[in-house]
Amino acid sequence: MLPAEVRRAVDAYLGWADRLLPGRVVGAYVFGSTALGAYRPGRSDIDLLVVLDDEPVTGHDLRRLRALHASQLPRVLVGLARTRHLFATCNTAFVRRADLGRPVTRIEPVASHVGHQFVAGWAFDVNPVMWQVLGSRGIALRGPAPADLGLDPEPGRLRDWNLANLRGYWAGHADRVEAGTGPLRAAAVEWCVLGPPRLHATITTGAVLSKREAGTYAIRAFGPDVEPIVTVALATLAGEPLPTAPQREEWRVRTADFMRRVIEDASGV
Repeated sequence: MLPAEVRRAVDAYLGWADRLLPGRVVGAYVFGSTALGAYRPGRSDIDLLVVLDDEPVTGHDLRRLRALHASQLPRVLVGLARTRHLFATCNTAFVRRADLGRPVTRIEPVASHVGHQFVAGWAFDVNPVMWQVLGSRGIALRGPAPADLGLDPEPGRLRDWNLANLRGYWAGHADRVEAGTGPLRAAAVEWCVLGPPRLHATITTGAVLSKREAGTYAIRAFGPDVEPIVTVALATLAGEPLPTAPQREEWRVRTADFMRRVIEDASGV
């Protein structure tokens, strides 16, 4: 069962897709946090895979996909005005039906959009981690069940892909956190503290965790000294009052230190 606001959002999105690209959308699947049972009403976005038929994708088609991305704007702005949060935004990767059976790292996405950005020819979510979630827990809105798609998440690449992500994106992010000035925002603590342990867990156990599960995992794996900053991240994630300790002035150093600890530990696994 999809949360009601997810169902409304994806129904509206696919309605626009069928108007803009009649007959071209042959599959649609929810994956990511929603499929992991971690959707937060009024706060989360929606990870969506849209499967197009095998007709050549033209410049006109890409302009229609950009228009599909923009079709969400009125609904999203209404929600933002009401709650002061962006939520129920479809972040979509577009692939061709004929490519679904290829090893995931060899798939050439048609396009993707995340937040306000639209990119042709690329999609971050077409990767071994998300393909594993899609195949095992994805929710079909249109088309065959995920288990019947013949997906190849390349499980042998799962560890190396996550490790490269930690050493690249997340290590660079830790540098930027440390180099910043002033108190770190709670939203940044949530992103930076709960992101790396998700990858660490996949490297060490093969499981793909939600952010909430990653917080619990982090405390268990790295001990009580990380619990204060992880608790700040979990409270932010849940929209709950923030703890009084550690003090905000400590968040930046604690966050950067924790990120580096996770990355270093994963590298030694």
